[in-house]
Amino acid sequence: MGAGKRIWGAAAVGLVCAVTVLGGAGTAFAAPAPTPSPTTTPTAPTAPSVTLPPNKDLEAVHKRLEKLYHDAAVATDAYNAAEEETERQSTEIVELAREIVKGQERLAELKDRAGAAARAQYRSGGLPPEARLWLSDDPQAWLEGVSRVRQGQKATTGLIAEMTRTQQDLEQYAQDASAQWTKLEASRKAKAAAQKTIKEQIAAAEKLESELEKEEKERLAELEREAAYKAQTSWLDSGILDEISGKATAQGEKAVEFATAQIGKPYEWGAEGPGTFDCSGLTQSAWASAGVGIPRTSQQQWAQLPHIDVEDMRPGDLIIYFDDASHIAMYVGDGAMVHAPRPGRTVTIAGAGSMPILGVVRPN
Repeated sequence: MGAGKRIWGAAAVGLVCAVTVLGGAGTAFAAPAPTPSPTTTPTAPTAPSVTLPPNKDLEAVHKRLEKLYHDAAVATDAYNAAEEETERQSTEIVELAREIVKGQERLAELKDRAGAAARAQYRSGGLPPEARLWLSDDPQAWLEGVSRVRQGQKATTGLIAEMTRTQQDLEQYAQDASAQWTKLEASRKAKAAAQKTIKEQIAAAEKLESELEKEEKERLAELEREAAYKAQTSWLDSGILDEISGKATAQGEKAVEFATAQIGKPYEWGAEGPGTFDCSGLTQSAWASAGVGIPRTSQQQWAQLPHIDVEDMRPGDLIIYFDDASHIAMYVGDGAMVHAPRPGRTVTIAGAGSMPILGVVRPN
């Protein structure tokens, strides 16, 4: 990294750190703070001092919490996908129902026409038009009748064919509707299972955190900040900012403006605004504000949006994290990103390299 670029990169790190510290506990990136230590007084009587577990034990707690929240994020993606699928399938079922109603009305109309023809034949003595024609002794009437009979036969054939097609369409609509109902039930079950998993994982994480003493929670927060800081510093030391120089498009600027305006709003799984967001709900809503529709989940955004090299990213691009694409954020420039981290946290600015990057996608 060039000297000027290193200074600029360091300034960017400082900016992100400052924002993170001001944002309070629960952010994903900050400079490490001094390790707190328990205080005791030499005079008696005193309250027993709190014996803090060694860092390695809290590191185990940290890893356990990361795993629980990671699994909750994966389940949230599954929930969001199932919810989107149930909405799509419900819409298709409604459309099929409308087609069935229209088909039934059309079939009833065709049956009325067929019935009218049958009643007319009955009133004529039950003889078909051909028989009445051959009984006529008027040559001119016979010739005119031949044309009418042919027209009538053609109309009758067309009527029967249309009734057959309409009946077949109705049967197909009914089969499609039945298939969609089956899929809808499967999506509802998947949604319910994902919801159950999310609640279990979050409850387990909250229980684990609740068992920590105040000093332990402070040290755990410090460990989280240190891990994020080291990851971000390592990412910047690679010289990556020497390569990243893309400028945001007009739509990208709008998306960034929307996303950063949500800073401080709580994370909530399955939420896409306006008061709460999950990670992909934030990115989807941000790009929607810029007039660009993107998929709902982080995994879908990773799978369906164009991939670009990290070196080519520009503000507004989306950074995908972890091997299973379970987290997503929006790059805002200067080595920083904005994201909705996890339950118990709020939308915040963090270092773009503070978590393992899987790749980058571009909505526009």
